[in-house]
Amino acid sequence: MSFRSPTTDNRSPCIGILALQGNVAEHRKALEDLHMTVREVRTPKDIEGVFALVIPGGESTVMMKLMQESGLDEAIVRRVPEGLPVLATCAGAIILSDTHLKLMDISVDRNAYGSQVDSFEAVLSVEGKDMKVTFIRAPKITRTGYGVEVLARHDGNPVIVRQNSVIATTCHPEMRGETLLHAMLLENLNT
Repeated sequence: MSFRSPTTDNRSPCIGILALQGNVAEHRKALEDLHMTVREVRTPKDIEGVFALVIPGGESTVMMKLMQESGLDEAIVRRVPEGLPVLATCAGAIILSDTHLKLMDISVDRNAYGSQVDSFEAVLSVEGKDMKVTFIRAPKITRTGYGVEVLARHDGNPVIVRQNSVIATTCHPEMRGETLLHAMLLENLNT
């Protein structure tokens, strides 16, 4: 897959990964496999100049506390309505939901699939393509509002959703080496 570079010198666009917790290395590998330049985002200054953002899983309350202490939460809230594409996995979906940043019209229950020992793998179909994923202490999307498109379900529940240029998933495709959602994120760079 190739992407038109929004940079003036044809370098690959810089994609930010929120690097407070979670599978930062796995998301980095997925983006680098798609030939993207990656920047770890820890402060509001780090988000300047990125063309998209990945919010990995982790512990949502800890991540929110760290984001609020640095002002990164406000920087993200400013950038997304301006069109910053975002991919959020697991706790990232909680952060985007109506509970925290309110950047997606979704409600999410934390750890709804159980504890660590209840983790499981699944194959999901997203836009006609199969994708292997892992659910670890996964949240459950309990409500999708106006303008939210369900891209995949598991046992009838929405597990991957999109609203405008923001994609959220309650599972971890990056742990299985999947890049489909990262590629979908990057497609938003060309719109």
